[in-house]
Amino acid sequence: MQKEELLHLHMLLVHVKKYYESINGEEVPTGKYDSLAISPVHIHKNKILHKKAILTLGEEIVHHIGVHQAPMVRYSPDLGSEKVAAEH
Repeated sequence: MQKEELLHLHMLLVHVKKYYESINGEEVPTGKYDSLAISPVHIHKNKILHKKAILTLGEEIVHHIGVHQAPMVRYSPDLGSEKVAAEH
């Protein structure tokens, strides 16, 4: 992935976080992400740091939603016995 694409993805995740917070009225704690001290506007920082920031922020958003929201789809072990085709 190109650096420009990583910057766009980083910005998108920041917008997802802000949107989620605005519609739910609760803050998503992002201590690990904040400790990295990098944002999408830090274009001078390298790709590896932006990739780490993207993965960390995404993990914190998903964790928060998983803990605070009821699951939309419930898993039933009985349904898992059918074979599923996967595209590669």
